[in-house]
Amino acid sequence: MPDSQPTQQDHHQPDGGEHPIDFSMVLASAVHDMKNSLGMLLNSLDDLRTSHGETLSESRSFNTLQYEAERVHSDLIQLLGIYRLGEQTLSAHIEEHFVPDFLSQQLARHQPLLSGHNIDYDIDADALNGFFDDDLLTGVLNNTINNAIRYSHKRLRLTAREEDGYLVIGVEDDGEGYPAHMHKHGPISFKSLDFNTGSTSLGLFFAASVAQLHKNGERQGYIRVHNGGALQGGVFEIWLP
Repeated sequence: MPDSQPTQQDHHQPDGGEHPIDFSMVLASAVHDMKNSLGMLLNSLDDLRTSHGETLSESRSFNTLQYEAERVHSDLIQLLGIYRLGEQTLSAHIEEHFVPDFLSQQLARHQPLLSGHNIDYDIDADALNGFFDDDLLTGVLNNTINNAIRYSHKRLRLTAREEDGYLVIGVEDDGEGYPAHMHKHGPISFKSLDFNTGSTSLGLFFAASVAQLHKNGERQGYIRVHNGGALQGGVFEIWLP
């Protein structure tokens, strides 16, 4: 007698009473592994640039490779952060930091890539102490600086000031500026993201979410995205109470 065809229930029900696979957990684990691998790749690229700086600094292909690896690494960090937001396990560990030193550390990480793209950079920061989660803010600034490198013509600047009781940290460039649909002032809802276009603003959603994790009394952080600034290009600002 020929074997019977599997029923719909047979097709969908795992044998042995197994639990359904939590695919979001599988993806999060895979993203974490990819992030670590890309981190090792970026360290190797830095070592290569140090060992063969005269040759590789002028290499367009090498600079593109390092830029794209850095961009994907930042994207994976954001995806993990957004996953933790959805699981309600992402929180801000607030500590005091001297802001000019913190910004110098952020630029130092990108200095080889900035030099490889012939982009001048500087910091215009008041001598302020700020209270924030340095790991979360590093993730936001890594993505923002990397985007600025992509769209800058020749100059990039990090800024910091105090305004209306907020610490305002900014990334400015001399590019064409943000398109009108990306201008933001305040929180960003996940439902507002458009996954049918080439630009989902996922990085801005992550930045806005990180800002909102920083609270002081009834106030919480937010982001501003606009054009202008000292370099007359794109301006990204994160406002922390």
